[in-house]
Amino acid sequence: MLRYIAIRRNNIVKSKPHPRAYYPSVILCSHHNLFSRRSTHSTAKFTMLSLPSTPPPKSKILVLGAGNFGSCLADHLGNSDHEVFMWSREARFVEYFNKHQRNPDYLKDHEFSTNIRAVGPEIPSKEMMKQMDVLLFAIPTQGVRETLIKLEHSFDRANLPLMIFVNKGIETDTQALTLEIIADTCGSEIARAATFISGPSFAKEIVRRQPTSVSVASLTESQAKKASEIFHQPWFRCYTGSDPIGLELAGALKNVYAIATGLADGLGFENNTRAGLITRGLAEMTRIGTAYGASPLTFLGLAGVGDLFLTCSSPTSRNYTVGYRLGKGEPLEDIIKTLGSVAEGVTTVKGLKKIIDEMQVSAPLANGIYALLYEGKDLHEGIQELMCRPPSRELDLPEKAGEPAKRLMQKLGLDA
Repeated sequence: MLRYIAIRRNNIVKSKPHPRAYYPSVILCSHHNLFSRRSTHSTAKFTMLSLPSTPPPKSKILVLGAGNFGSCLADHLGNSDHEVFMWSREARFVEYFNKHQRNPDYLKDHEFSTNIRAVGPEIPSKEMMKQMDVLLFAIPTQGVRETLIKLEHSFDRANLPLMIFVNKGIETDTQALTLEIIADTCGSEIARAATFISGPSFAKEIVRRQPTSVSVASLTESQAKKASEIFHQPWFRCYTGSDPIGLELAGALKNVYAIATGLADGLGFENNTRAGLITRGLAEMTRIGTAYGASPLTFLGLAGVGDLFLTCSSPTSRNYTVGYRLGKGEPLEDIIKTLGSVAEGVTTVKGLKKIIDEMQVSAPLANGIYALLYEGKDLHEGIQELMCRPPSRELDLPEKAGEPAKRLMQKLGLDA
């Protein structure tokens, strides 16, 4: 059967983005030759040559957060012909972006879609919120509660927009996942409809239209499908699921294990060590997630092993970079000051430590990273302790599981 293909483009489209602008001609080939390459340049940019059979309707989308990931998703949505508003709390950013169509802080060399307009620094008004079809939250987990409290009074509960969250982390003070934060601030109805996107998706590759795949999960299947339809393009594939708890935990925990793999690389350990850490990290995060009440299968998907592998194996990863620089002997405080963006694993491990202790689940890697970052543990002593533990069973899941998820489901008004 003939299917669409992708070709590499060496130029960047400067005109007003429209889906058809990216399809200069129609080329068909068999599915055995999906991509046609014209160049050997290392930063390939693929463009699909066929339109979806039923393009999704144009939506008005408010992206809350103008950081690395929020910006790249705004660009993707703008290039998909949606009308996008990107909110920033900095007046400097709003003025610069609207004048130059560029982000002064992230993805600086990229010219963003002209379907995007920056707004802020004031919190979006109730009138503006009513006009939105989608709210996309791309702010660090530690700021989600504060932002939702400020926005909640502006929601039209009779006509709620689709709410999508792409942050990855655990709230430090409460050990809450974002799903629980939404329930606490906005109520169980909004939490049940909230949708989460996660997976192996570096921002710089998304804006180049490198083929990317993500997981989309919600307790309300119809909402996950809506989000998938809004984001889905031939270069950005979406796979839906019904386990937002597992998706959130996978996205948060992989950042902790990325610090561990970066540390090992910084110390000079090589491929055997990295492969072992990634594999044992997957086993550990699956064990933690299952004890929490998530499906172990979620950790075998894009949000689990997919994102874990990407984050643990690339120097582009902020969390990997933190670990690498620690391995080279830099103090954590200096690393955080000069990193230039948020490494969620550094704060996530605080909340994770409390969850691990409460559930009494075995998590030597996560405990080791916590001890190094917050208890002054000597790095070499910590490695010695990890490697000198007695032999143990490779794969196991906790016999008693699900209490945290059960409490959360009850808070959402759902049977556990």
